Amino acid sequence: MNQRLQGLSPAATQQVMMAGQALDAGRVDEADRQLAGVLTAYPDHPEVLRMKAGIYSLRGEHPDAIRVMQRALAQRPQDAAYHNTMGSLLGSAGEYEAAIAALRRTCELLPSLALGWYNLGVALTKCVRNEEAVEALQRAVSLAPDQAGARALLADLLRTRGKVDEAAAEYRRLLASYPTAGLAWWGLADLRTQNFTDDDIARMRAAWQRADASEPDRVAIGFALAKAMDNAGRYGESLQWLEQANTVARRTYGWDAAMFSNSVSSINAAFEHATAGADGQLGHEVIFIVSLPRSGSTLVEQILASHPSVEGAGELPDMPQVLAEESHRRGKPFPQWVGDMQPADWQRLGKRYLERTAHWRRKRPVFTDKLPNNWIYIGAIRAMLPGARVVVCRRDPLETCFSCYRQHLDTSNGYTRTFNDLASFWRDFDASAKYWSSRFPSHVIEHSYEALVAEPETQIRELLDACGLPFDDACLHFHENTRDVRSPSATQVRQPLQSNTARTARYGNLLDPLRKALGLPLWQ
Repeated sequence: MNQRLQGLSPAATQQVMMAGQALDAGRVDEADRQLAGVLTAYPDHPEVLRMKAGIYSLRGEHPDAIRVMQRALAQRPQDAAYHNTMGSLLGSAGEYEAAIAALRRTCELLPSLALGWYNLGVALTKCVRNEEAVEALQRAVSLAPDQAGARALLADLLRTRGKVDEAAAEYRRLLASYPTAGLAWWGLADLRTQNFTDDDIARMRAAWQRADASEPDRVAIGFALAKAMDNAGRYGESLQWLEQANTVARRTYGWDAAMFSNSVSSINAAFEHATAGADGQLGHEVIFIVSLPRSGSTLVEQILASHPSVEGAGELPDMPQVLAEESHRRGKPFPQWVGDMQPADWQRLGKRYLERTAHWRRKRPVFTDKLPNNWIYIGAIRAMLPGARVVVCRRDPLETCFSCYRQHLDTSNGYTRTFNDLASFWRDFDASAKYWSSRFPSHVIEHSYEALVAEPETQIRELLDACGLPFDDACLHFHENTRDVRSPSATQVRQPLQSNTARTARYGNLLDPLRKALGLPLWQ
């Protein structure tokens, strides 16, 4: 660290170090204040630039973060820590393949850096390359047995394989050493197979209050405590913990609902009069599953992946990444370049997507891509891959939005922190889904969770038919499928279909603020 700070005055050195500590704790405003004067005095210093890049990233300003970090890395191309930072920034921006490349370079330059292996494991997990992720995480744990994040993620991967008891034991082992490990507390809560004891609740309350608990830890612990209160029927206390956890999360990862709505509108408008897309049935081997989180999309994928012709690939990052590649190539952000595209261009992008996802067709001819927010890109999907099906998963809006609010989702889901933001996001989704399904009803298929629960066999048969798949009885027994499921619903989809998943009625008028935001009748 001292070598990286060479060239700074003693006062500037102290401020940079304090900024770094604030960044590690997630206190982005404090980090920015500490760094402001130093950046003015040393605008090209690589370590100052690295800190500023981290601030940009935590605020969601990813292009600025990457641009500034590139300036820093150009000055220290052999520094493993700088490649590690670049990989983390790229991962936060959703550019996972680039992140993996940067993090592999980190591990080449300094194989003993446990953090590099951990970050590599995270990026590989995001790409659903779970076997490679396990290897990287095992390296991280072997180098640093106290690497809490790596051990928690390893436990998560055990859960994806249905090894619930092993996952719970791993979370417990981690908490024995690190009582503030929020990811472990939330991991236990999200297993949904056991209730917290009074002792667990007391330990979580104590961990929330500890000075060494980071803000991300507090967020996860808050969600776990909310789950514990919900299980105990203490719904008012559950909501209080949810509000606290979401408030802390929103401090670090904000959300601009109006900006997002304008972005969705501009994307849909760009495709309203776009030129013809790719020819023929390109993409017939893809089924996109889009939705808000907590809308039954994992269940739909589990049903489809139980068909002998379908590989369930999970939440693939490839569609937004292909569009990002084209934005970079053209020097314009999406969707500004849509009007410049010709059919051959869309054909090229469609083939690029299929090239990136070829891994998922090695064993079966059809695969699912379950990245929820791909609903934003339905216009692009139709242009690039006209043979693809898009299944739009819908669930009651109140249940959906409340479930999102009480789920510890990753930082890309900043809209889940307030009822107003959730309602705005729902309306954007609802309008887009209706628009595209009305234009292309044979390829953009709306699927109701409530209808599936009411008439499972009828709805499964209709779903398969809409996706161009012959009926197979295995799809009725989806819970017997032992595939990896990386989703908050991983435990649920290994059980027979349940009819008691609605929760909002238990909260009665406590949820009237959310009903009001959604324009729904108040509780009576």
